[in-house]
Amino acid sequence: MSFTKQLCFMLIVLCGFNSITLGAEEFPQFRGPQGQGHAEASNLPTTWSETENIAWKAAVPGKGHSSPVISGSQIWLTTAVVQELTEAEKKAKLAQIPNSNSLELVGQVSLQAVCFDRNSGQLVRTVNVFQVDSPEPIHSLNSYASPTPVLEGGRLYCHFGLYGTACVDTATGTTVWKNQTLQVNYQNGAGSSPILWGNLLIIHFDGIDHQYLAAFDKSSGEVKWKTKRTGEMNPKPEMQKAYCTPLVVADENGVQLISPAADWVYSYNPATGDELWKAKYGKLGFSTVPRPVVGHGMAFICTSYMQSVLLAVKYDGRGDVTNSHIVWKSDKQIPKKPSLMLVGDELYVVSDAGIASCLDAKTGQEHWRERLTGNYSASPLMADGKIYFCDQEGKTVVIAPGKTYQKLSENTLSSGCMASPVAVDQALYLRTDTHLYRIQQAAQK
Repeated sequence: MSFTKQLCFMLIVLCGFNSITLGAEEFPQFRGPQGQGHAEASNLPTTWSETENIAWKAAVPGKGHSSPVISGSQIWLTTAVVQELTEAEKKAKLAQIPNSNSLELVGQVSLQAVCFDRNSGQLVRTVNVFQVDSPEPIHSLNSYASPTPVLEGGRLYCHFGLYGTACVDTATGTTVWKNQTLQVNYQNGAGSSPILWGNLLIIHFDGIDHQYLAAFDKSSGEVKWKTKRTGEMNPKPEMQKAYCTPLVVADENGVQLISPAADWVYSYNPATGDELWKAKYGKLGFSTVPRPVVGHGMAFICTSYMQSVLLAVKYDGRGDVTNSHIVWKSDKQIPKKPSLMLVGDELYVVSDAGIASCLDAKTGQEHWRERLTGNYSASPLMADGKIYFCDQEGKTVVIAPGKTYQKLSENTLSSGCMASPVAVDQALYLRTDTHLYRIQQAAQK
């Protein structure tokens, strides 16, 4: 690499989101500092229960599937406190909506950001971000607070899909700005989490009516760019939606935003929103959820519904790279909702139905496949030399990474996880359906 290229690369990284060098007490976004599911933590417990290795357990108001984000002594979550409809009211309203068997509906919802003290578990702040009088229905597996917020420099950036995006001052709880100008019909509720890059907050808006992504000025909330998806999709609107979170990749060739959507994965210049390349999945892919992971010059993408396919795509192309840059594919027990985990040359996946696999990241060759049981939505976490898989029923399976399956433990809490696990310093944090847990090795007596 020439000196000029090296200098440009350093400037790109420094101007972008500080995802490489954060303190030991930082877990600022969905899937951690680098957005890949890895945490710099140590001495984490392998076993726990409701009575073992629990430093504290705190009730979380309302309902939400967003993962915790942490900075210093603060843990932030988003949640939705709802006013329930009577069964008669709910039935009458849902009867007016086609194919509503899997939908949930409430009367009113307060969309909140809540802060817990990391040392004590005490709820120290509640911020009412948006009040919605007549919310749209959501899928029964979703919530009104599913996108994970982002923490940076004393600011919390929250996204609630149709109802808006906001910036909250973490010291005072005051709302710095709100933006409710960008709206799409998600059909089943929102799922894409926001990310930061430089002075931009970038979010996917892939609905059944419009499909685009946009960047907000993180200081003011002003929309700086907005880019429409260009790939041809299935003509049915319900098969044009997606719920994925993008990932910024910086290397000697520059910086790009890897952005899976319905039927296509795209790459954009995060500074301008200009499309760099795209690749077609090769078969129907929509309601795309798993966040991409990258390594070995490739982005690993899951297509989600109907049958999820895992694609390994080289990300150094330009234009339509469908026929030139897809290195390998696999359709064997590929997740629709949980993201992937890359550790060295091994790629770990867990299907929604609880089938875990380890693949060679370079070739797609399978090393092992095992049934974990349970149903999975949360993405796995790699920390302290262990991989944590949390299911919807309250069980966490802990394995050692490697080409041979090695289960270290299986641990059960009283309710399950839709949110992904988080680790900071020497503690694991799990958000279940009802509580937030700090799980830590008990002090030796």
